[in-house]
Amino acid sequence: MSKYKENMGPRDVLTSNNAALLLIDHQVGLMQLVRDISPEQFRNNILGLAKTAKLFELPVILTTSRDWGPNGPMLPELRKLFPDISVIRRTGVINAWRWPEFREAVDSLDRKKLIIAGLTDSTCLQFPALDAVLEGFEVHGVIDASGAVSKEEREATVSVLSQAGVKVRNWWSVAAELQADWRSDEDKGWPMAMIFREHLPSWGYLLDTSSAYEVGEMIPPP
Repeated sequence: MSKYKENMGPRDVLTSNNAALLLIDHQVGLMQLVRDISPEQFRNNILGLAKTAKLFELPVILTTSRDWGPNGPMLPELRKLFPDISVIRRTGVINAWRWPEFREAVDSLDRKKLIIAGLTDSTCLQFPALDAVLEGFEVHGVIDASGAVSKEEREATVSVLSQAGVKVRNWWSVAAELQADWRSDEDKGWPMAMIFREHLPSWGYLLDTSSAYEVGEMIPPP
């Protein structure tokens, strides 16, 4: 008998029971600031992360900044995905962490692992992430569900976050860590696999190929 157990290791990973997702300022007006990734891919990454959180029943906090002006309302796809979550509407404070209602919402979750994505990586993500680390939270900054005005800004932000102790992630890495074992997904009818198929097309093609083998579609013609 092996002394090692499946899915057991020294690192305390993200789970449905210890993590929460904070989505900050994903607003239709602000989306126009993002220049390091296409609008379509950026929205795709945001929704992939959001759907993952919903699947694993993570607590989710939504917040906007001055959503009645040029910043615009929250992405309609997010509102549709989380219709029962009240959006915390900040009237001027840029750093969401320093808005009392937002901080109280985080405290109410009683979770120390925070998955954070913000419309811009250098402000919406970076500012609250740096504060959260200093207050003892383990912060996972989802960089591809956060945008940048340039590639140079992105590089600078990643450097600042990493040096401060923020774990810089991408959305599908977070999803895979939460999933942990594909057998559990199989038992439920492959819901996480379908999110990957929709929002990570390259992986979806592999899934489609595998499925084609299983149903006998890969037999060459006579």
